[in-house]
Amino acid sequence: MGQEMVDPVDVRQAFARFSLRSSLLVPASVQQAFEVFTGAIADWWVTEYTWSGPGLLAALGMEPWAGGLLYEIGPHGFRNDWGRVLVWDPPRRLVFTWQIGADRLPVPDPARASEVEALFQPDRSGRTRVEVEHRHFDRHGRAAEGYRRALTTGWSELLARYASVVAKRALG
Repeated sequence: MGQEMVDPVDVRQAFARFSLRSSLLVPASVQQAFEVFTGAIADWWVTEYTWSGPGLLAALGMEPWAGGLLYEIGPHGFRNDWGRVLVWDPPRRLVFTWQIGADRLPVPDPARASEVEALFQPDRSGRTRVEVEHRHFDRHGRAAEGYRRALTTGWSELLARYASVVAKRALG
C-alpha cells in the first residue's frame, strides 16, 4: 500500500465493552469522504489485514448497494466475502456486517457477526466528520472483549490511512 500515515492523534476513539467508536475530520466534502471510504477501500485498507496478504492481494472492494458484499480476491482467483452491506445511504451512512472472527476465520452466519456503521457529516470548518462505530462484538463469543481491544488498534491504523488518502485526493 505504501500510504503515509497521518498523526494517530487525529483519530479519536472511545469504547464500551462490546463496541468501539472512532471519529476523525477529513479535508473533503461529505460526498468525497464517502466515495473514498466505499469506492477506494483498496487504496487505504491495510493489506496485512487481508487473508491474501501483501503482494498477493488482487482486489479488495465493496459492492455499492444494500445486500452488496465486501470482498477480497487473492491469488488464483481466491475470493473471500467478509461482509455484507446492510445500509447503503450515500453520502451519509453505511452499515455492514463484519464477518471475520477473532481467530481471523470467516464467520458465514451474519447473526454471529459484528457490524460497522460509518456516518459522514459536514463540519463547520468545511471538512467532513467521519464517525465509525464497530459494535456487537459480543456476537463473536468468548473472545469478544479481546477482539474489540485488538480492533481498537486496527481501526486507528485503518482510519489514519483513510484520512491520508482523502487528504492526498483533496490536494489534487
